[in-house]
Amino acid sequence: MLSWEYPPFVVGGIAAHAAGLAQALGRSGHEVVVFTLNRHEPGVEVAPDDEIVNGVRVVRASAELPWLPDGDLVARMASANHHIVALTASLGDWRPDVVHAHDWLMAWAGSTLKSVFGVPLVATIHATERGRHGGHVPPGMPAAINAVEWWLTYQAREVIACSRFMVHEVVDGFELPNEKVHLVPNGVDTSNWQHLGADRVSIREPLVVAWGRVQYEKGFQVLVRAIAALRHRVPGIRCVIAGRGTYLAELQTQIDVEGVGDLVDLAGFVTDDDLRAVLQRAGCVVIPSLYEPFGIVALEGMAAGAPTIVARTGGLAEIVEGTGAGLLFEPGNPIDLANRIAEVLSNAHVAASMSSTAAALLEAKYTWDAIATSTVKVYEVARS
Repeated sequence: MLSWEYPPFVVGGIAAHAAGLAQALGRSGHEVVVFTLNRHEPGVEVAPDDEIVNGVRVVRASAELPWLPDGDLVARMASANHHIVALTASLGDWRPDVVHAHDWLMAWAGSTLKSVFGVPLVATIHATERGRHGGHVPPGMPAAINAVEWWLTYQAREVIACSRFMVHEVVDGFELPNEKVHLVPNGVDTSNWQHLGADRVSIREPLVVAWGRVQYEKGFQVLVRAIAALRHRVPGIRCVIAGRGTYLAELQTQIDVEGVGDLVDLAGFVTDDDLRAVLQRAGCVVIPSLYEPFGIVALEGMAAGAPTIVARTGGLAEIVEGTGAGLLFEPGNPIDLANRIAEVLSNAHVAASMSSTAAALLEAKYTWDAIATSTVKVYEVARS
């Protein structure tokens, strides 16, 4: 399995997906080796180059490539993929039955290793550059990434997407036959997010929590405007937005313009333990994305027992719509979002019902063991 991020190096949802899937495959008797990158960043633990984690062997290549321009992500990832391929020498006589690459960032290694080992390549497309830019591909870096995505789906024997929304996006965007693209959703390990201590409802505060990569398409600016609208409607309301990203400066500017610097805290990088502690106090979790292929953070918020509000977009809508496990609002509409937040924070019965329904939904559809079983079926198709 090839993934550019893997715990403890976490940027977005790919790390949680790769780890959850790999460990579930290991529990079901498969031998899994993950190749990933080792990043040296403030607040991020430097992991061993080669270790066994929960039954999965994780081999890490250095991602520090100072001789390449920081702004040329495609060149840097191509070079990092070269390092990953070189690490396969450490496998000795061990050979995989399938190579599984997660997203375009591992395309070069995936294509090379399928030939080196003479085995099929399976690719999971977690998001597309076309989707991030509203259905078109701007020139420059986005066009280069789109080309690599296209090439990866061509090189792969089978392709996995995490929602019906993404299946359609991948089939249409890369002109793939329908039978080549398989729907396998993300999952969540609920034990990692369980409440520790007293009754979870009694400690909920008028605290709104959101987290993820701070990029424009994640919609945190919509949440900021919603909080501004709630200042006088919900006494004591506060908001924490955790994460790092290229939109951070613009988001801080909007917070200042809206005059909610006393209500909204941009927490930056937050460890999993600290995030779990905050979620136990949260009155609600908000996922305000403008574009979201799936939204694994929605599952994590539900697993923590926090009432969850999501934008009616992409895979988020598929998780929540018609289930009673969460509330939906129109993407980009801060007033609609404000109304949903007020509904949850002012009505303990609604909040409790959402939390209990969400717990049942996760158990029925989104365990990693179920996701692993579905993924193995794709591997079997690839090998047939």
